[in-house]
Amino acid sequence: MTDRLALRDVRVRRGRRMALDAITLGMRAGEVLAVVGPNGAGKSTLVQTMALLERPASGTVLYDGEPVAGRELSYRRRMAVVFQEPLLLAGSVVENVALGLRLRGVGRAERTRRAHASLDRLGMGALAGRPAHALSGGEAQRASLARALALDPEVLLLDEPFAGLDPPSRARLLGDLAEVLHQRTFTTVFVTHDRDEALHLADQAAVLIGGRLRQHGPVDHVFGRPSDPEVAAFVGVETVVPGHVVAQDGDLATIAVGDAELSATTDARAGERVYVCIRPEDVALAPSPAGDSPSSARNRPIGRVTAVLPSGGQRRVELDCGFPLVALVTRRSADELGIVPGAAFTATFKATAVHVITARGERERTEL
Repeated sequence: MTDRLALRDVRVRRGRRMALDAITLGMRAGEVLAVVGPNGAGKSTLVQTMALLERPASGTVLYDGEPVAGRELSYRRRMAVVFQEPLLLAGSVVENVALGLRLRGVGRAERTRRAHASLDRLGMGALAGRPAHALSGGEAQRASLARALALDPEVLLLDEPFAGLDPPSRARLLGDLAEVLHQRTFTTVFVTHDRDEALHLADQAAVLIGGRLRQHGPVDHVFGRPSDPEVAAFVGVETVVPGHVVAQDGDLATIAVGDAELSATTDARAGERVYVCIRPEDVALAPSPAGDSPSSARNRPIGRVTAVLPSGGQRRVELDCGFPLVALVTRRSADELGIVPGAAFTATFKATAVHVITARGERERTEL
């Protein structure tokens, strides 16, 4: 099946710096792609290149398998872009939402009908006649999104649409956008720093670091099985430590990590050097010694708490288990269990929760 939108070996320069370096990436019709990465990674440049607002130094942008060069206007009419700032003009909300349709020559009656329908779709119908300057930040961003949806685009490009919103406004807009995207009538690319946004909205994820595409695939795979230690750290895997495989039995390996040994499901070979990755939410804590408490987890290292830090409504617990380990627990659990620096706890996690990155795998990805 031909990709709806694709980049082939695209490079974009910013002075002497390569903002995008040899990016090859494709999206199928109806697919939702989250573009994630640290500040300065090239995420916004990627969206601007897809929107033909940035001209590549080399490489090709394709639509339905054909280069867009020479037919840029036709391509732009099939897409809509929403930026971090709403960019609303003077006038009413419905006039702003109808603006793109007016610029495309749609008649007054039809553009008014479509603008109202788009506002209703995002729960903004009651605000249609309000002056745009009187909207809150969340309402203004909804109006900007409604303006894009009114165009009935084949491709929707979103550059950090939630970044400037307060948590309640963000949560409400995220839920409404998820419902819209669930209809899968268009291909969507959105830039985000937030793991929860990517997991909630996207089918696919692309990780950019230093202008290079470091990993691309199903969102659960990218966040659960990162391709290298730097990607792992960015997608929220807080325990990333080196080790080496001391034994292997089928798909179960024993890996020496610091002063401990862990079990992991992997095809890594005995003697191979690896990185062990463990997500904090996969680690449970129990007072040590844990006794005979039932658990299917193979890994039960004992460690001492070195730090307890707030993390939203939870607590981030750092332990020394012969290797550094991070767990995430609720505030209530931290209080009830007496999780304080110096206390001893047994950390439990399954062999399947341990993601193993091999040097072999890193080399193969580099060669790609």
